[in-house]
Amino acid sequence: MKLEFVLCKYLILARLATMEIKENYSLKKLNTFGIDAKTKYFATTDSVDEIRELLSSDLLKNNPKFILGGGSNILLTKDFDGTVLKVGLLGKELADEDDDNCLVKVGAGENWHQFVLWCLENDYAGVENLSLIPGNMGAAPMQNIGAYGVELKEVFHELETVFIDSGEEQKFTNADCNFAYRDSIFKNELKDKCIITSVTLKLQKKPVFNTSYGALEQELGKMGVKQLSIKAISDAVCSIRRSKLPDPAEIGNAGSFFKNPVISNSKLQELNSEFSDMPAYPVKEGFTKIPAGWLIEKAGWKGKRFNGYGVHENQALVLVNYPASGGANGSDIFELSETILKDIQEKFGVELEREVNVI
Repeated sequence: MKLEFVLCKYLILARLATMEIKENYSLKKLNTFGIDAKTKYFATTDSVDEIRELLSSDLLKNNPKFILGGGSNILLTKDFDGTVLKVGLLGKELADEDDDNCLVKVGAGENWHQFVLWCLENDYAGVENLSLIPGNMGAAPMQNIGAYGVELKEVFHELETVFIDSGEEQKFTNADCNFAYRDSIFKNELKDKCIITSVTLKLQKKPVFNTSYGALEQELGKMGVKQLSIKAISDAVCSIRRSKLPDPAEIGNAGSFFKNPVISNSKLQELNSEFSDMPAYPVKEGFTKIPAGWLIEKAGWKGKRFNGYGVHENQALVLVNYPASGGANGSDIFELSETILKDIQEKFGVELEREVNVI
């Protein structure tokens, strides 16, 4: 029995070794904050079969698991005493098409912005307003990413998953995903329960341009665009984002750290009586969205800097980790976010919510 046990364990270890299992592995280069946290085990998976085999192995079953995509929407506050699975499934496939639209199936490990550029090259419209959003394809539906008047749910068709406990594969339609503002079923009922392996989007061959967002219209005007195209819209979006948001390759950050809060119209009237210059955007009957960045800047946090971390000087929504100053650990940045949340609640009576996942 002892010999059989040793042989079994050896075979499992040998099989997992071919899947790049690493121990005590640093995640510093795999998260855009640049936090040097370590994980007990690290595995890169390049196929659904590999994912299922890893999930069924005794070596991994008894460890906590965290699914890692592009690392652009996480804040690591400590070492992870478990297994980090990095989803590396790549590939793009034209699944179906007609004269007006096409269905493109994309591996969850594909970089989002590189996919947008591929769409531009192939004249597939629908995601140009979502240019330069960091992260990988698998995270896009989890967050229902959105920018400049467009959300992912508007082009989403379906996705495929593997359930972590059972290894069962399942498809989810647009309706199944329960999309909402920066939200989906994968951040609620199915949080940490399944791994997204592919996403299929319905893109347009005959573009319907969306330039209603004020800043986008202004930028297109500055660029002197006389004839709209998906390339022009993408270029304008990239220009705006680069002017406001720091490059994670230079300054650690996860983009927008907080969601824009949605408040009742009665609360809006209360705030307007004191802050008449506050921007507001109606979202549904009786409710309005207000910019979290405006609240944070009005409260005096914009540009504040501490020992190696702080609030970005050009965009108050962005918390940053300055590597040139020695950087910070994740708990420092988390505590800063806690302080900001409390301050906004005290000053405005508005509850902010983090957009970034805290680990």
